[in-house]
Amino acid sequence: MEGNRTGIEALADVLKSSDEDDGASETEGFDSYDEEEYPNNLGPIEDGEDSELPEPSEPHAASLQQPPSPSLPATTAQGPPPRPSPPARPAKRSRAPRAQEPSPQQPAPPPTQHPAPLSWKTDKDPDTAPHVSRFKPARTPGVQLSSTSTYTPLDLFKLFFPVPAVQTLCQNTNKQAAKKISQGKKYKWTDLDVGDFYKYIGLLLYMAMVKLDSIVDYWRQNHLFSLSLPSQIMPRDRYRTISWNLHLSDPDEDVHNDRKKGTDHHDKLFRLKPLMDTIKDACKSFYHPYRDLTADERMVAYKAKTGMTQYMKAKPTKWGYKLFVLADPRNGYTVDFSIYTGKSDIPFGHGLSYDAVMSLVQPSYLGTGYHIYMDNFHSSPKLFRALHECRFAACGTYREDCKDTPQTDLNALTKKSERGSIRWIRDGPIVYVKWMDTREVSVCSTIHTAHSGKTVQRRVRQQDGSWTKVSIPCPTPVMEYNARRVGLDQSDHLIQYYSAQHKTMRWYRNLFYHFLDIATTNSFIIHKELCLAQQAKPMTRRAFMEELTAELCGKPLRTAPARAPAGHLPVPIADVCAASPSARATMGRRRCEHCHSQGRRKDTPWKCRECDVSLCLQLDRNCFAAWHELKKMRHENIYVM
Repeated sequence: MEGNRTGIEALADVLKSSDEDDGASETEGFDSYDEEEYPNNLGPIEDGEDSELPEPSEPHAASLQQPPSPSLPATTAQGPPPRPSPPARPAKRSRAPRAQEPSPQQPAPPPTQHPAPLSWKTDKDPDTAPHVSRFKPARTPGVQLSSTSTYTPLDLFKLFFPVPAVQTLCQNTNKQAAKKISQGKKYKWTDLDVGDFYKYIGLLLYMAMVKLDSIVDYWRQNHLFSLSLPSQIMPRDRYRTISWNLHLSDPDEDVHNDRKKGTDHHDKLFRLKPLMDTIKDACKSFYHPYRDLTADERMVAYKAKTGMTQYMKAKPTKWGYKLFVLADPRNGYTVDFSIYTGKSDIPFGHGLSYDAVMSLVQPSYLGTGYHIYMDNFHSSPKLFRALHECRFAACGTYREDCKDTPQTDLNALTKKSERGSIRWIRDGPIVYVKWMDTREVSVCSTIHTAHSGKTVQRRVRQQDGSWTKVSIPCPTPVMEYNARRVGLDQSDHLIQYYSAQHKTMRWYRNLFYHFLDIATTNSFIIHKELCLAQQAKPMTRRAFMEELTAELCGKPLRTAPARAPAGHLPVPIADVCAASPSARATMGRRRCEHCHSQGRRKDTPWKCRECDVSLCLQLDRNCFAAWHELKKMRHENIYVM
């Protein structure tokens, strides 16, 4: 019993010493007014984690469980079992230790250096040129055809509408027509072949150049404004039935695809795939772009609600299908394109503007070192850095609220800044430039330095009301962007000239007409590039379209003028049938105008029906022929002495 009391007293001494240790640790720690230390000076809520208290660390928890004192007697198997130890006290909240004060023997650590506040620089501050990857195209830039061969407009057009693709379109159109007739459509149908389809395209291009209000007006007969070519190519009803049944995909496969609507396996562009893939492959196969490229949006006008039509108030064409286009600003060639089908079909999931550019820029096809120019819809630091990692450079305008762009107002432009003022900030490979013109312009680039001392001309109104030109500084990214941005505008303008668009109730036929416009425009650009390589004069766009239309229709472009029915015929001056036989010889005789011009006086009963001029018509004196020949010579400005 005495041994047990001694053990209890020893245990009490241990617990008492533990209480004294806890009191000392509370005094050495920091009170509730001290600031806890977190990584990056962030609190437990600011870094995105929950605000739960941290768990006690292992060394502190172990200090609460002291080992038994060595003065306690060891228990044996014959002795009584040891008493259970009292329950451990709850662990206290662990606190970060204070920073230890430096000892006199150790030097004090350097003070923490905070980064300087972000500020906009001016054109007086020098900027270092960024690293731009070397231009290494996968193929020699330009037309991928023999520069020594001669290609007609039809040969170039068939690069985009080859015979195998046209055969597929004919088969699908014939299936669609048979399906409609089985459903009760009442019209005559003859299977479409390749020759008829090319003639149909020729008529579409003819209508693109000769504009009339209605389709039936092209086949109007016995009218002052009648046209002769359409009726020579095919009847009106044949043209209309082809337009009604034109189908790009297999109608039987369309049924299976339509059953998948609402699922991830449904293809919204299934009805376009046979021709769209052919056009895209041809655009990339027969031409390789030069170093500069432009990425932008293009609208194909269409107002029907199909689930893919978009509204863009800033575009000239506000309603229609949105296409993301990669073009060569050197000549407006459409290198590649994709059709926007909705947010649910974004391939990479990084945002529409990011994914649209990355899906068009393919290093395996293009190569590396290309310079991509884009507008503020696509431009973002995230995209520019991704392109930089892929060894592409980029330049474009950006929006003020774009993520990761400089948001500081220190030394920024204001509304009262002088015209030509420049501000810039460099963040790694990206330089952000702001320039004051008539309004503030924001451009970012991974290609250029912020400024190079170049200027632009602007018209400024003087105090007396006159206008004069002045030179103002302009940042390098702004000048280069404006020069390359014209490329996509040129592509859109070329497509709009002589466009084959028609009103239609089928959305895929509307895009078929746009594919036709891409094919004719790219064919013309290839024609120009080949002529430049051969140092020959290229045709104009209109002359190229006329030649292509004639070849598709199988008609010569230049034909001999049709001779009008002869209206210059000799007829009697008087109605001799009503006169008596004795008076017919002298009735209605008048002076011959040709003889009178020769100084002779001769009378004749004949006149020209068209000219109503009296002229002699005898075996030895044919004034009728002589007078008309002289009139023709005068009309052609040929003077006979």
